[in-house]
Amino acid sequence: MSHPLITAPALRARLDSGAPTLVCDCSFDLADATAGASAHAARHLPGALYLNLDTDLSGPKGALGALGASGVGTSLSLSPSPGRHPLPPPQAFADRLASLGFDDRLAVVAYDTAGGMYAARLWWMLRWVGHGAVQVLDGGLAAWRAAGGTLQAGPVPPLAPGRFSLRSSQATALTSPALRAGLGQGQRLIVDARAPDRFAGHNETLDPVGGHIPGAQNRFFRLNLAADGCFKPPAQLAQEWQAVMAGRQSTDLVMQCGSGVTACHNLLALEAAGLGGAALYPGSWSEWCSQPDAAVATAA
Repeated sequence: MSHPLITAPALRARLDSGAPTLVCDCSFDLADATAGASAHAARHLPGALYLNLDTDLSGPKGALGALGASGVGTSLSLSPSPGRHPLPPPQAFADRLASLGFDDRLAVVAYDTAGGMYAARLWWMLRWVGHGAVQVLDGGLAAWRAAGGTLQAGPVPPLAPGRFSLRSSQATALTSPALRAGLGQGQRLIVDARAPDRFAGHNETLDPVGGHIPGAQNRFFRLNLAADGCFKPPAQLAQEWQAVMAGRQSTDLVMQCGSGVTACHNLLALEAAGLGGAALYPGSWSEWCSQPDAAVATAA
């Protein structure tokens, strides 16, 4: 799986061929935590497992996958985080996936009904624990239907537990102390995936403080998508992201959002554009703004 996205026709062909593949529905609604599971019960890709953002793709509040003593890297130690969707302890995440039927030998395809904003979280997390055989269905459920793919309703029979191992991480995360240490030094560019109004400090409904991290730039994650809900072509994404980067390397970028979810969409877009290597700040704004001494910027 050299490309992080897979088209609906390509997924149909893969499933028809019998290639070992696990399809996962990551649909969710931040305003209604039960909506994703209800939508999955009503219609889903054949055999697709459902993964819930709150319970499967997040850990308990106060547990963040922090990497290395410097706060940068790919080891899997833990440090506290008050973010809304902290990363789970890596071994707990691997054990949970194994109990659902994930296996080291299986390729994974994630999808949702929101342009990939939740599927990208699973894509990043699997790479974080070393499972690189993962793609996101470009265009999600709508693209699958448009390509003539069938849907099922009702519960999916549980799979036998698999063997899912922690391996060398293929993703980079950054802790809050490491992010603070680099502020104002020009070494990193922080990119915020939230909508422009929330970035500016207006209409904040999810976190107690409005605004953004000083020096951050705004790249709303939905700008990665074309009008049909699929990702823009790689060349167009590369051109747009290079304008944001302003001469920097992709490894100089740190992606964040409200709680470390839609930031993964920007990371996915960068990877699709051939600009991999950016880091994720998993705690994102929800963690940052909870710190009493953290600087906050706003815009008119």
